[in-house]
Amino acid sequence: MTQLNPLTVAVQMDPMEGINIKGDSTFHIMLAARARGHRLYHYLAPDLTYRDGRVLAKAHPVKVQKVEGDHYAFGEPELLDLGRDVDVVLMRQDPPFDLSYITATHLLERVQPETLVVNDPASVRNAPEKLFVLDYARFMPPTMITRDLAEVRSFLAEHGEIVVKPLYGNAGNAVFHVGQSGANLSALVELFNASWVEPFMVQAFIPGVAQGDKRIVLVDGEVAGAINRIPGAGEIRSNLAVGGSAARTELTDRELEICAAMGPELKRRGLLFVGIDVIGGEWLTEINVTSPTGIVSIDAFNGTDTGGMIWDAIDARLAARVAA
Repeated sequence: MTQLNPLTVAVQMDPMEGINIKGDSTFHIMLAARARGHRLYHYLAPDLTYRDGRVLAKAHPVKVQKVEGDHYAFGEPELLDLGRDVDVVLMRQDPPFDLSYITATHLLERVQPETLVVNDPASVRNAPEKLFVLDYARFMPPTMITRDLAEVRSFLAEHGEIVVKPLYGNAGNAVFHVGQSGANLSALVELFNASWVEPFMVQAFIPGVAQGDKRIVLVDGEVAGAINRIPGAGEIRSNLAVGGSAARTELTDRELEICAAMGPELKRRGLLFVGIDVIGGEWLTEINVTSPTGIVSIDAFNGTDTGGMIWDAIDARLAARVAA
């Protein structure tokens, strides 16, 4: 599709009524789109339909405004052909990264030749946060992926303290710190193996997490900004969704090195909006590509416009398509 100005944008995300407009990154991007005059549609992943070779979505035209309790207004639903009727699809629903999520990537991949999908759905599918990060193991704390209790015991004996977390979790859910005694370790492994069919991730505990877990946002491979997320009292988890607080921060030389190492690959894969997590200024723990957050706080602390940067990058991608 030829680039339009303004653009027609379909946003695949969570229900509008449930979002927190003070911190929701998708809403922030939608406000930036509105400021540029783009036409917005909203739909949920279950609203996708494949029929006769086309991918359709029953979507509501939506207007957004930064007014608590009155932040959106829907028009009458329309059946959109995502390949013909839309310039850009934003895939922004929250995980879990399960078969439903993977199916949505397969469907959206079919519209990608006609319509720009951000982030690239095939790359999202092939880069789950806690597995893609293994490509950059040289920047990570000691890490193991397993279902084997004996292996976890051996890892704990080697590193003294560990963190255990689900491979496809999000927002800090089900993240456990296990001390040197290993109390309840066998019960924890039993719980993980009973709750998930996948193996789980085990990492050496980094004491520096008490000083914060830095979220760094990259837009088309370039650093857009960062915040330091500080755990609440009695917590090791710093996610804002579980009570962490945000603070202004600068990047260390090591963090800049990490970003420089992965930036070109993110750009090549079409992972236009990515959030990485770094502990203690040096330890990379995750690369978030499904529905990264943090840009509202980053812009508040730094006076930046990350939503605008994202639309600039989208415009550049669309222009490159037209030129090709």
